[in-house]
Amino acid sequence: MCGIAGQLNLTGQSTEGSLLAESKKMADAIVHRGPDDHGVWSDLESGISLAHRRLAIVDLSPAGHQPMPSVSGRYQMVFNGEIYNHLVLREQLQQAGLASVWRGHSDTETLLAGFDAWGIEETLKQSIGMFAIAVWDTILDVLVLARDRLGEKPLFYGWQQAAGGAVFLFGSELKALRAHPAFGASVNRNALALYLRHNYIPAPHSIYEGISKLPPGSMLTVSARQRDPVISQYWSAVDKMVEGAANRKAELSPGEAVDQLETLLKSAVAQQMVADVPLGAFLSGGVDSSTIVALMQAQSERPVKTFTIGFHEKGYNEAEHAKAVARHLGTDHTELYVTPEQAMAVIPLLAKMYDEPFSDSSQIPTFLVSQLAREHVTVSLSGDAGDELFSGYTRYSMTANMWGKLSRVPMPMRKAAAASLKALSPGTWDALLGWLPRVGHRLGDKLHKGAGVLDAASVNELYHGLVSHWADPAQVVIGAQEPQTLLTGLQPSLQGLDPVERMMALDLLTYLPDDILTKVDRASMAVTLESRVPMLDHRVVEFAWQLPQSLKQRDGVGKWVLRQVLYKHVPQALIDRPKMGFGIPIDAWLRGPLRDWAEALLDESRLRREGFLRPEPIRQKWLEHQSGVRNWAYHLWDILIFQAWLEENS
Repeated sequence: MCGIAGQLNLTGQSTEGSLLAESKKMADAIVHRGPDDHGVWSDLESGISLAHRRLAIVDLSPAGHQPMPSVSGRYQMVFNGEIYNHLVLREQLQQAGLASVWRGHSDTETLLAGFDAWGIEETLKQSIGMFAIAVWDTILDVLVLARDRLGEKPLFYGWQQAAGGAVFLFGSELKALRAHPAFGASVNRNALALYLRHNYIPAPHSIYEGISKLPPGSMLTVSARQRDPVISQYWSAVDKMVEGAANRKAELSPGEAVDQLETLLKSAVAQQMVADVPLGAFLSGGVDSSTIVALMQAQSERPVKTFTIGFHEKGYNEAEHAKAVARHLGTDHTELYVTPEQAMAVIPLLAKMYDEPFSDSSQIPTFLVSQLAREHVTVSLSGDAGDELFSGYTRYSMTANMWGKLSRVPMPMRKAAAASLKALSPGTWDALLGWLPRVGHRLGDKLHKGAGVLDAASVNELYHGLVSHWADPAQVVIGAQEPQTLLTGLQPSLQGLDPVERMMALDLLTYLPDDILTKVDRASMAVTLESRVPMLDHRVVEFAWQLPQSLKQRDGVGKWVLRQVLYKHVPQALIDRPKMGFGIPIDAWLRGPLRDWAEALLDESRLRREGFLRPEPIRQKWLEHQSGVRNWAYHLWDILIFQAWLEENS
């Protein structure tokens, strides 16, 4: 795991020294991604410069130093990530007589040999891994950027104007781009509106005008001759999901499906356990992380190091479940119970850590468990993506059931029902119905949110409304027009997928890379920990989308086929319980220890002076939250994180 950065400088005013110094400064801004080594390469005539910060994981010797040239000399590359099957690729190259002499055993060198032999795109198609790559083709004078299939590793890019011309910048994090003297991008108000809806900024947008995120599974080419970046896909999640729907493995018995999934996951886990540094795993005690740890321990001769954090607040603590799973599997388990003071101490770090507004509050426990793991290991495997691949979120079946009922009700009646639900305050609903068993926490808030989506015209529109934070963010962000996204007008054609599968597909394309994987990448790399996600081995992903939905959802319970794999290793009684999530009590903290901090950021005169957000709807939600009439924690956390980011980066 590393950090990459660089520039294609077409100003004609650079020197060899300035190119090297500017790119080194960009890389130094992300030193936390790679403290072990650094390097810079440039070619003044072309205006290209590549910079690298190295976290040594495979081949700790100087033979893994980057930027690295290919044997032919055609390619210069900086690479962030891991290619898990690179030894297999080496063997193929050697048997074909395409490579014979190796300087070391790094996957970087393997990739470059593949580029020489097969070309960049074909090599990426044969690679299993996570990566963000920048390659300079010295023959064609073309810069190629590439990102892994599912978006585990980040890559930002964009043109900036400077004296004498334009500079194309790229880097693993926005702070690398900001370190370049040509960077002058302003806040993208349209992207800010997207952020208030989703609590993250979906690709290809970023918080800055003119700066984009490279979509997963994509390659970008740019040059002095072709300044408009050309983006193509070497792997398409949409295509694989549609192909999976068209080629269901209906012939498989449930037992055969379980066995095949276990074989694939075992292979993915085994490949991702290869490292020349200490390795462990996050363990929450849930289905996904327990499955990964169980398969690790089944293939390890020594106890796997596992890590979890707990909270003393009831309803937020999974540590006791993780401890029970660890005890059964015999792992070397470490847990840390976190106080509210320890958790809140992370908040001032978030704006710098996440580099653009990002307000999934589970970012705090994710950072804390990464910090805990880094005290013992350099690489940690996680169970992320199980929900998106195997239908684990309860919102999938809930939304489908809701639409099945709503779609039979005429629109005028739905609007009347919505008005009736909103006629009573959430607090009144809680008082009226709170005595009923199993109605859930804050029923009034849920009824009001449900009322807001009763007029949805389709199941997609219903889902979009249910996963939104601010329902109309363009009314909050001054001068914004909310762009269309994959969740709205840009929805891909997903033929053959039923409503639940469509929701899973949209999450795989948006929520997973832009929220879940972003959260884990920034939190882990902030403490120089490499995180790996075995379920995102593309072979596992493609297999999952070929399975019938009946093997994922059974009797109202998600992840059926994945659970059966886990039950081979861990007793069902240790696993079966309601899904808890990975959160913290932000709602209570905003009324208590965080109140003064929040009040300062939400000050009406400050909001007006900064000129990004309309104070009226924000102040209304703040006052309602403080009074206890409503729980606006998600909405307010979105605003507070943006305000903290603005303060950090103004």
